[in-house]
Amino acid sequence: MTATVAVEEPTRTADTPPPNLRLRSPQRRVSRRAIAWWTIQGFIGAVVMVGGMTAAQLWLPAIRPWLIPLWVIVAALALVEVFVEPTWRYAVHRWETTSTAVYSASGWFVREWRVAPISRIQTVDTVAGPLQQLLGLASITVTTASAKGPVRIDGLHRETAAEMADHLTEIAQLSTGDAT
Repeated sequence: MTATVAVEEPTRTADTPPPNLRLRSPQRRVSRRAIAWWTIQGFIGAVVMVGGMTAAQLWLPAIRPWLIPLWVIVAALALVEVFVEPTWRYAVHRWETTSTAVYSASGWFVREWRVAPISRIQTVDTVAGPLQQLLGLASITVTTASAKGPVRIDGLHRETAAEMADHLTEIAQLSTGDAT
């Protein structure tokens, strides 16, 4: 499945004024496969936490009285992490690129909206860990001259991430800014 990266605005030249960048909700969703990726990550974390606490209860009977209530809380949070968080994150995570900026929205409990002007882009990286590779996903990291750090977009189709990296690299080279 090949996706295209949409460019909505004309390329800026040295004679045009800087664009009016504003923080807004990006239009494009991440891949639906990201739900499976986040679910598997949550499940692995839950198994480690609940399994470790269960082992402690079995092998350390002296701490059992206060560990049981903690185990119940951790197990409940693990259920939320596995069954609620991935779908909620999918509803929130969005991205968009234009000829002037990269927009992203992420999070689930704490939400973050970011806008990075193309003229500030220093590097564009594509990363795909083992689970992402298995699911055909990748993440894009757009490093800018921002003190806040890079803009990261997780859960993209592998092809979309590659096209986006190429697209951002091309339009960043056309920018008259100095990326500082």
